[in-house]
Amino acid sequence: LMTAGHGISHSEESLTDRIHLAQLWIALPDAERERGPSFQHFPELPRLGLGGWDATLLVGELDGCRSPVPSFTPLLGLDLACNAPVDAVLRLRPGFEYGVMPLEGEIEVSPTGHDAVETLTPGTLLYLGPGCESVELRSAGPARLLLLGGEPWATPPLLWWNFVGREPAEMAGWAQDWAREDGGRFGVVNGYVGPRIPVPPVPRLVQP
Repeated sequence: LMTAGHGISHSEESLTDRIHLAQLWIALPDAERERGPSFQHFPELPRLGLGGWDATLLVGELDGCRSPVPSFTPLLGLDLACNAPVDAVLRLRPGFEYGVMPLEGEIEVSPTGHDAVETLTPGTLLYLGPGCESVELRSAGPARLLLLGGEPWATPPLLWWNFVGREPAEMAGWAQDWAREDGGRFGVVNGYVGPRIPVPPVPRLVQP
């Protein structure tokens, strides 16, 4: 878990030519945005059986289990996998909004109270708004997906390049800080010998 807070630099290097992963970003609430940067490693995460799905609890709490991964807002992150056909209903928190994102295989998704069945494949994400109490997840064969949820933001944050902010002006300022390459706000990655990624031109950012 990398927490950027006030600002952080990192490198992404692989020992192989090909990797398969999902990188998740979590926006910090106002009270935590300027906290110090940090890295944390969690080699063991809770495992659950959910009606045929093998689930890893990435963050949050479910069925009496809690992930050791800290969060600063109410969240749920589940990595769900199966090696055979499965059909299961998962309970949801009505106050959360959710996203269902397949990583491998084909998934059929049916939110409770909806007649429509959505068929999802990797590269897609199904949004479930607040008020949904459960969701049926089906797969005819091996599959893997992420179920992500959390309380909706009153005002969604701005997201551009590697920055998550509230105001266009502050994000333009961060771009200038990065371009200076002085290690001030964002620090340096000791031992990294590759080139520094240049900041792209700042677009016209519009608040939602």
